[in-house]
Amino acid sequence: MGSEDGSVGDADYGVVGTSYSRYRQPDPRIAECIRRALGPARTIINVGAGAGSYEPDDRAVTPVEPSATMRDQRPTGLAVAVDATAEDLPFDDASFDAAMTTFSIHQWSDLTAGLREIRRVTRGPVVILTCDPSRLQRFWLSDYAPEVITAEARRYPGLRALAEGLGGTTRTVEVPVPLDCVDRFNEAYYGRPEGLLDRAARLSCSAWSMVDGAVHDRFVDLLSRDLDDGSWDHRLGHLRRQPTFNGSLVLVVAEP
Repeated sequence: MGSEDGSVGDADYGVVGTSYSRYRQPDPRIAECIRRALGPARTIINVGAGAGSYEPDDRAVTPVEPSATMRDQRPTGLAVAVDATAEDLPFDDASFDAAMTTFSIHQWSDLTAGLREIRRVTRGPVVILTCDPSRLQRFWLSDYAPEVITAEARRYPGLRALAEGLGGTTRTVEVPVPLDCVDRFNEAYYGRPEGLLDRAARLSCSAWSMVDGAVHDRFVDLLSRDLDDGSWDHRLGHLRRQPTFNGSLVLVVAEP
């Protein structure tokens, strides 16, 4: 599947990605988890680089991004992204010390080919920030918009598929989501539910583009009601004071 701006996969970032860089800023605590996983690597390929979130500023990063809308949102000072897809990387074998990809693998049109390519061009670790679909039900959104959770679970590959596709030795690291996380993916709102009443915030999480307007309307109505009458806080108010949330966010780190 493709789009006019070059997006691949099931979301058209020419439509849903226009405000992405405003809502999806890299969180420094998540960035540190990625940095540790990359180890001493000096040359890094970032596949599905988007607007440049989580690219280490002290390494030589080669970004790859097929969406023109996302490439155009990359800040001045970051490397210009190569217009290519994960499934067909225009680099020689073992070109990079390490590879990274963040919130991207669920957009690849052919997961097996993409994993094979990213492994081919990388000498060392491949670091994937993704969501474990088996853990998505931990988040209260499943009570208000189960269709969004279903859409997410359908898109994200299981951890076993990633390990098999990358080969070598693979480990999974659970990444806690901070209460004040500035990368506002769905679970970042675990303790500040009011934020998801903002339609632009929802559409910066691409699964919301895969449900119809009735789901958005019902979600806003139900959550607004429960916030107004105190029901949400009666059940889940402790989350407003919980420093981190262990939801579905994980790092998959594969060594050759």
